[in-house]
Amino acid sequence: MYAYIDGKLTFKGPTYIVVEAGGVGYHINISLNTYGLLNDSERCKIYTWLHVKEDAHTLYGFADEGERRLFLHLISVSGIGPNTGRMMLSSITPNEIQQAIIQGDIPLIQRIKGIGAKTAQRLVLELQDKLKKEGTGSLILAPVHNTAKDEALSALVMLGFAKQSAEKALDNILKQTADKPSVEQLIKLALKNL
Repeated sequence: MYAYIDGKLTFKGPTYIVVEAGGVGYHINISLNTYGLLNDSERCKIYTWLHVKEDAHTLYGFADEGERRLFLHLISVSGIGPNTGRMMLSSITPNEIQQAIIQGDIPLIQRIKGIGAKTAQRLVLELQDKLKKEGTGSLILAPVHNTAKDEALSALVMLGFAKQSAEKALDNILKQTADKPSVEQLIKLALKNL
C-alpha cells in the first residue's frame, strides 16, 4: 500500500522510528540493519511494507529497496512472520542471510533467535532456487536501470526467466540489430528467443 515514506525523522530508536510526512507521524518498525544505515539527518526516505491484521495495521521500514525485497522473500516462507523476518535482518546482515540461504548454511541460519532446525531447512528449501536463479546480490542491491538492456533484463527476470539465459538472449539481439531497439522491442524479441 505504501511504497515509501519521505519526511522528517522525528524519532530514531533501535526498534522503530517516527517519520512525519504531511502532518502525520508514522510509527515504523525497523531492523537493526536499517537503524545502522539511517543517519541522524532531519529528512529521510524509508521504504515500507504494511502488515494488516484484524487488530492492527503495522508498518515495517527498510533503509533500501533491496532489504525490503529480501524481507518479503523471508516472510513468504511458512512459519516466518514479519517479526521473525525483522529479527533475522537485525541478527545478521542481508548479504549474510542471502549467502547462507544460497550455500545452504543451516547452522548460521539457526543461530538467529526464533529460528529452529525445521524453519532453517524450510528457508533454504524454498528460497535457495529463487536466489540462485536471480543471481548473487540481486535481492540486496536495488536495481539501477541505466540502459534499455538493463530494464529489459529486469523485466524478463521478473517474468520468471533465468537471469543468465535472458542476458544471453538480449546480447544476441543487440548484436543482430544495427539500430537501438526500445525496451519493449527488446523484451518482445527476447520472448521469441527464450
